[in-house]
Amino acid sequence: MRFAKVVRMSDDYRDPSGNTEAFRAFVRSDEAPAPTAPPAPAANRTPLLIGGAVIAVVVIVVLVFALTR
Repeated sequence: MRFAKVVRMSDDYRDPSGNTEAFRAFVRSDEAPAPTAPPAPAANRTPLLIGGAVIAVVVIVVLVFALTR
């Protein structure tokens, strides 16, 4: 069986994300900030609570029916 030979990588590679100065310059750019959308209104939780209660009642009824037979 023959294996591939792994060659050594050069040491001159620089990680572009490691340059803190360039990142700070990018963050401090003079461009106008993008407009943000208004936050979505909070959802009404009543249907969720009613649905959970209905599911709980159905599960209890099925368990009682299954255990009494």
